[in-house]
Amino acid sequence: MARFLCALRSLSFREVPGWAVRGRADRGGLGASAGPEDAGSLTKQKPILSKSELQKKLTPEQFHVTREKGTEPPFSGIYLNNKESGMYHCVCCDSPLFSSEKKYCSGTGWPSFSEAHGTSGSDESNTGILRRVDTSLGPARTEVICKQCEAHLGHVFPDGPGPNGQRFCINSVALKFKPSKR
Repeated sequence: MARFLCALRSLSFREVPGWAVRGRADRGGLGASAGPEDAGSLTKQKPILSKSELQKKLTPEQFHVTREKGTEPPFSGIYLNNKESGMYHCVCCDSPLFSSEKKYCSGTGWPSFSEAHGTSGSDESNTGILRRVDTSLGPARTEVICKQCEAHLGHVFPDGPGPNGQRFCINSVALKFKPSKR
């Protein structure tokens, strides 16, 4: 297993089999159009927003977290203690990402979800998220990004509640909450 992880770390993200994602946040931002090398992409196409357009649309903290892979301070997010029913969307492109039905208090300081909206068992193909290997702090973690625009949302860890045992630890500033209509 250790050899596999070392080999995986030496590959660029685009070389990891089954993990191909069209475009990169640093090469076009939101929905960069797919080129021939990106056939079979998992992300959806959407008009391109330039870096300056994103900087105008987002607060400095939202831009830092979603486009530069930052993290908001723990226990500071506006959605940490939100108990309203509704859907959490991507702050950059408005894709639905997480349902309030799967939100729980993990005590970690960030909003936590047991699964992404659209998950069926262990199948996440109909969700608005993708997973990427993240070795930026050394040990491998799993980054969670928006499938639509590749915004950094947070990370997922294997210490959540059943049945899948996942904890999606998501930055509030990467989300926009829309309450359920009654």
